[in-house]
Amino acid sequence: MDMPSTIENAEPQAGLGYTAPNGTITSTGLVSSRQVAIGAIALALAVALGWSLVAHQAVKAVTPPAPTLGVATPLVAPVVEWDDYVGRFAPSQMVEVRPRVAGQVTALHFRDGDLVHKGQVLFTIDQRPYRAALAEAQANVAAARSALTLAQSDYTRAARLSGDEAVSAGEVDGLRARLQSAQASLAAAEARARQRALDMEFTEVRAPITGRISDRRVDIGNLVAAGDGANATLLTTINALDPIYFNFDSSEALFLKAQRDKAAHGTAPEVEIKLQDEPGYQWHGRLDFTDNGLDPHSGTIRGRAVIANPKLFLTPGLFGNMRLSGGGMVKALLVPDEAIQSDQARKTVLVVGADGTVGAKPVELGPVVRGLRVIRGGLLPTDRVVVTNVQAAMPGAKAQIRSAPIVAQPEAAAPVDTTPAAAQVTFAH
Repeated sequence: MDMPSTIENAEPQAGLGYTAPNGTITSTGLVSSRQVAIGAIALALAVALGWSLVAHQAVKAVTPPAPTLGVATPLVAPVVEWDDYVGRFAPSQMVEVRPRVAGQVTALHFRDGDLVHKGQVLFTIDQRPYRAALAEAQANVAAARSALTLAQSDYTRAARLSGDEAVSAGEVDGLRARLQSAQASLAAAEARARQRALDMEFTEVRAPITGRISDRRVDIGNLVAAGDGANATLLTTINALDPIYFNFDSSEALFLKAQRDKAAHGTAPEVEIKLQDEPGYQWHGRLDFTDNGLDPHSGTIRGRAVIANPKLFLTPGLFGNMRLSGGGMVKALLVPDEAIQSDQARKTVLVVGADGTVGAKPVELGPVVRGLRVIRGGLLPTDRVVVTNVQAAMPGAKAQIRSAPIVAQPEAAAPVDTTPAAAQVTFAH
């Protein structure tokens, strides 16, 4: 007997159970509705949980804690401003020793590189020809003096007889002329004798100044020539080293600055110099000379300082770094160099206002002294400058502050040894 059968796997329609021809409803539609409801509830719970987490994180991101910044008012301290120059040492006097008479060098009275004093004998030139010439000149003086004595006697005798008309006036005039000629001859003979005495004196070449002598340019036995200037033979040179000069060139801008500082303060500029192996400025002096015009080709002007050198340690030709103080002592505002920030082409510092808001101030910078930067403009002594935790400060943001005093770094304790290392070493015997 044919009976209608229930279709279990028929496709559901519109989410409802399937109705068989005999009116039987399958369970497929009921199961699907239950799954949809469960999924909807789970989705709602997931959305609610996610929204809660996102909202909580958003609240945290919007309200971060304000950073704590160390602030301080600028340090006000007296400073001396210096301008830097470079130059070389030069002798305060330099003399080329040349002979004033010709002849053969017979003696040498110094060692190369000695310290010689003014008037010290350096060379001796053969004196025999000049001694003979001096003796001849002295003999001529004696002959001229004898002739003058005779002429004086003849004129005196004739003058006594002229009153008795025993001697004519013409004879008296002749005797007077003879007397005057004898006087002139004696004067000429004495002048020649003095010249020969000078030549004799010049056979001993003496140091014209006190200083360090160079090496000899001629040895004993060589003939030297006398003459004017460079025509005479160069024997040696002498440099005066105490005091010693320091020559340098200054740019037009530094020259103008020094002139204005001098007019404003009216004080003599101080000079300090350090050598290439010295960490600090150990040599002190004063400005001695400024040229009368700038070089139109280089735009610089020559200057000179005088340095005391009693131990003769400094020698001509040494290179040195010089600093010149023209402005005297001034009060300056100083902040740590780490507090300076760059804003494109400007330099700024961060300051905290009365309401705790961070702001940026453009400033004009000066040099650094012991870790502190001189502020020449743009900052007030009452400004609260951010000096620590600078990287956490943001212009326009709020901040918590704490006091952080500004302290200069200590001076360098030990000098740096820049002496060139030895190329070789050996065991001592």
